[in-house]
Amino acid sequence: MAQPEFIIITGLSGAGKSLALKYFEDQGFFCVDNLLPALLSKFAELCAHSDVKRVALVMDTRGQEFFSTLLKDLQELSRNGFRYQIVFLDSSDEILVRRFSESRRKHPLAPTGRPLEGIKAERLLLEEIKGVSDKIIDTSILSPQEFRDEIISLFMSKREDPINITVVSFGYKYGIPLDSDLVFDVRFLPNPYYVEKLRDLTGNNEAVRDFVLGNTQAGEFLSKLFDLHRFLIPLFVGEGKAHLTIAIGCTGGKHRSVAISNELARYLESLSYPLHLEHRDLKK
Repeated sequence: MAQPEFIIITGLSGAGKSLALKYFEDQGFFCVDNLLPALLSKFAELCAHSDVKRVALVMDTRGQEFFSTLLKDLQELSRNGFRYQIVFLDSSDEILVRRFSESRRKHPLAPTGRPLEGIKAERLLLEEIKGVSDKIIDTSILSPQEFRDEIISLFMSKREDPINITVVSFGYKYGIPLDSDLVFDVRFLPNPYYVEKLRDLTGNNEAVRDFVLGNTQAGEFLSKLFDLHRFLIPLFVGEGKAHLTIAIGCTGGKHRSVAISNELARYLESLSYPLHLEHRDLKK
């Protein structure tokens, strides 16, 4: 079994470690915040006996006296055959002070004093780990979007699955799926419910599918729907979106939305996107 790879995120408080961890999590990493260095080797062994392949850990001065052993614990991790990279997040004193002021949070090394005192003390504590870091990212002038793009360009350029897509059919009478990114209403198509021999069937049935897709408007709609997604999905990938939910709705979620969702899913699979198809209201 291949050993998991580890990204160790450290750096100054307020420089964006929590935000970085969120970006790694969005890209499929197993993430842990504020793991004590002394637990690193044991944690790595647990990951090695699981399906976890990529791990991102935040380890910083919140660990207090335990943080002083980080370099020693990382050396042990390397001796045990685990690969890791250290990402150090930095920022200017001025920006850090402003961030603490805006968030009204106390600096962990100056809980009763001025943030600048804690920042200076923390810089001294982090000098050694900064010196051996593989990547140093200064977040002083980076927007959240630019910061995410930097993380993705450094560590996720070789992702096998750039985006995971869920196509879900639903009935408007039961409500729109809350996690939908894109919603399409197909109630303009003729309703098989009003055809007696089709009423008790679903869009998974060939007769219902032929009825829905046999309409000229359905063919035109699918053509435009396919073109739209062929255009949109690469843009979502470029923005670093990890998951996209496309919802197709009709009145009851049993006929038209099911048939159209099946066709869209089949098309997206032909483009080699990882895909999950769900018919939410089929059995209601």
